[in-house]
Amino acid sequence: MGKSTNTRTVPGRDQDPHNRDGGAWYDDDLTQEELEALNGYDINDLDDFSDDELIASELGFDDGIFGVDKTRKPQRHSSTDPTKTSNVGGGQESWEGNNPEPEIDPAPQMDDLISGDNVAGYNAFQESEFTYIEDGAAAHIPVPRITIYAFCETAATTRLLEGAAIDRRLSKTHLVVHMGGIEKAIDYFQTGATPNLIILETLDGGPTLINKLSALAEVCDASTKVIIIGAVNDISLYRELIRQGISDYVVNPRSPLQLIKAISNLYADPAAGPIGKTIAFVGARGGVGSSTIAHNVGWCTAEELESDTVIVDFDLPFGTVSLDFEHDPTSGLLEALASPQRLDDVLLDRLLQKHTDRLSLFTAPNLLDRDYDLDDNAFELVVDVVRNSAPTIIIDMPHLWSIWSRRLLQTADEIVITTTPDLAAFRNTKNIVDAITSARPNDTKPYLIVNQYDPRTSTVQPEQYAEHVGIDPICTINWEPQLFHTAATNATPLTEVSPRSKAVQSLTLLSQMLLGRATIGRKRKSFDVMQFFKK
Repeated sequence: MGKSTNTRTVPGRDQDPHNRDGGAWYDDDLTQEELEALNGYDINDLDDFSDDELIASELGFDDGIFGVDKTRKPQRHSSTDPTKTSNVGGGQESWEGNNPEPEIDPAPQMDDLISGDNVAGYNAFQESEFTYIEDGAAAHIPVPRITIYAFCETAATTRLLEGAAIDRRLSKTHLVVHMGGIEKAIDYFQTGATPNLIILETLDGGPTLINKLSALAEVCDASTKVIIIGAVNDISLYRELIRQGISDYVVNPRSPLQLIKAISNLYADPAAGPIGKTIAFVGARGGVGSSTIAHNVGWCTAEELESDTVIVDFDLPFGTVSLDFEHDPTSGLLEALASPQRLDDVLLDRLLQKHTDRLSLFTAPNLLDRDYDLDDNAFELVVDVVRNSAPTIIIDMPHLWSIWSRRLLQTADEIVITTTPDLAAFRNTKNIVDAITSARPNDTKPYLIVNQYDPRTSTVQPEQYAEHVGIDPICTINWEPQLFHTAATNATPLTEVSPRSKAVQSLTLLSQMLLGRATIGRKRKSFDVMQFFKK
């Protein structure tokens, strides 16, 4: 958006359907089937879009009020019911005639909601009627340290933004929510500087909406991006908004992740490579075998699933990665944590220890003459650099509860909790699960492994975790001291000691699930003897 009294055109916006090839797709006489097919369609491919000037003239729009960037494809998100789809090409008239203004919950009288950088433990978000979804595309796209101002019309959208504000993906952002819609935004930015991103909710469509956005453009900076949350599911309106320079148009979002994905897509660098998936392993208490499981899963993802993997051992004084893989401990990780601002891809490549072509290690220094009084932010900064080097990052967490350890657990893509079937570990497991699920309301629950289980002597049975902790164990590993002792003594992965053991099968399945390659619940086809007679 940009301050302008004449052209109202500002460079640096994110979409432009102008320079698209292909024939005209616009048609006034769409059938009901076409309208239903249109609803819910993610418009990532606008190759068929053209004749934007014709649409603008029919809707009564002027030239673009916002600048456009032709390097990025626009995206459209819709969650409305097909029967509520407004007539394509109808603009404001179709909204008023065919889709009367919906009844909405009045916005509550409340102070502005502010989400700062530290959102751990924030409990303003409550359970509500909207739907939580796990979106793989959105799950791993980082949102940089930006400022976001949102202006809402309804209580439902306010709750969605509250849910997004405490999400780990927006933990680096500063989000401020105001009530009042576009009119409030225009008044607010008359005297205040505009942020990196503005999110606007509106119930308007057609020329009314464009006129309001035109007024907003007069008071906004050129670098500001804009996302519109609307109730009008009109493809012509969407196309015109994109032509005018709006970054994205989201129709009736039902999940915080839909808004998070829209924000993430604005700041995703198309030239950058994919970032790695971080998997944090934590034990319910000391000695439960969390490190052993983390190291064997890391071996499996690298060597069996052929995904380049880095294992990071954050148990700086007592970590066992160097022992389990028969490497000498180095001070590379400590050096990176002491000066995280110096860490880049070149330095990281020098500090990592190569175990195989696909497996690299960031070993703990194992020095007891150090206090390890490090900046809490250093751990997350190091992980951010490491995840650019490989698709799978295994984080071996120490058994401690500190600011940086809670932060890493909150921001990890997946969490694996290892417990043992005793009362102390059972209690700690419930506390850890409660803390994690409270801090990550938009994520799936962590994976739970019950280790060292003996049906004859174990105090807690695996089925009790589902009842009292709220999570079914993903696998139960029996007490097999000889297997684990042999692997540890010889610095050998379990899969090479006993590839057919149940423990190895469980860890292989866990590795597949963590990378999204498991085929859980797929039923085999029953044997049909008649197939022999059909040949």
